[in-house]
Amino acid sequence: MTTFDGVARGLGRLGRGVSVAARTVLPLDTNPVPAEWSHVTKVDPEDEKKLPLLYPLYLRHTDAVSVGGSAHVTPRNTEETFDLLAPASIPVFHEPSGPRQVTRQARERADLLAVPEVLNGDVESLVGDLGEATEYAREELVPDLLADELPWLPDAIADPLASVATSWLLAEAVFEAYVVQNPDSAAAREAGVSADDLLSPREAKQRAMAAERHLGSELVYLEYSGTYGGDEAAEILDRVSDALSWSRLWYGGGLDSREHAARMLDAGADAVVVGDAFHRVADEESEVCERAERELGTGAEAAAVDAWVREHVSVADSNAAAYLATIPSVSDPERFAQRYLTAAVRTWLGLRDRVADERSVTAASSLDAERLLGRTVAGLSEADLALVDCYLHALFADGRASGRSAALPTNHFAVSLSPE
Repeated sequence: MTTFDGVARGLGRLGRGVSVAARTVLPLDTNPVPAEWSHVTKVDPEDEKKLPLLYPLYLRHTDAVSVGGSAHVTPRNTEETFDLLAPASIPVFHEPSGPRQVTRQARERADLLAVPEVLNGDVESLVGDLGEATEYAREELVPDLLADELPWLPDAIADPLASVATSWLLAEAVFEAYVVQNPDSAAAREAGVSADDLLSPREAKQRAMAAERHLGSELVYLEYSGTYGGDEAAEILDRVSDALSWSRLWYGGGLDSREHAARMLDAGADAVVVGDAFHRVADEESEVCERAERELGTGAEAAAVDAWVREHVSVADSNAAAYLATIPSVSDPERFAQRYLTAAVRTWLGLRDRVADERSVTAASSLDAERLLGRTVAGLSEADLALVDCYLHALFADGRASGRSAALPTNHFAVSLSPE
């Protein structure tokens, strides 16, 4: 071994030592996942999972958005989802379930790339998928990016540069260690998790410790995927949270109330992840809007819409209120749900009215939120109106209120903007 080799290895050990100290001893928080995040909304790109029409209003209360799903996720619907989230002005991280969902556009839009590793699944879900992703990045994604940005580079330089860039991409990624506890979920099927693979609290603790100290996982995610974990999940979170010192601990599954979310946070979760409850808002909104059109017509005044929602929509039992109740910072979920459902109906009726006579829409300025909603009747704050105004301009960038010419992909909405 040459002197140079010895120095290099010594520097490598020193670097690893500093990294270990920063994670375990020094009063430094080097985890790239912000500690202040306590609520994350998961948006599934799957075409069947729709968004509420005024989704930026709902998402302004959450701390971050995760883009990812277990089934029917493609590069196309992933990129469309990132396009839709841009006007929401909120941190977004990408949680792909397959390597080809990581496109150039997705990488540019995502604040973080989260690589899932299932701790209690088959070997493919822990190592095989990562190997496939590494191969895709090294042999396709990174070389294509370099060819686009630096087409003049000779192969002798481009090839080693692609190798370095691939390693850098993985080093910059967040690794998300999953414990999947619902064997009937799509996530379990994808990861090969059966009833025999479910972990006890102690086993979950042991694997979480290995994920933090050996795998270097920035996130440990307890996933019940569509079902509420209750006492079992609370016990696991309690055990795991005591064992972790650097990794963030998240819980996801079946959250649709203030009580459920608070219990998981109190049990030790740093953040709760809510997905299905958010998408159910869109399904509910579709039914409410269509009913309002039948009973009020598209030309209804703002005051009439406000009165109709108060009389015909049980806001206290709504999916809108249920989703908002999972967010600790929202003190009065029903009040916000009332505002947002009213604003959604008013916006939808107004847009449908304009679509019926596209000649009335001559510029994007004709879609400003204050005119469309009615400032006092919709009950929105100045900040809400500004957000909706920015969103409407992004949605109809060319000033035409039609799904065909919209700047953002309107096929992801539960309600249709085009008349039948």
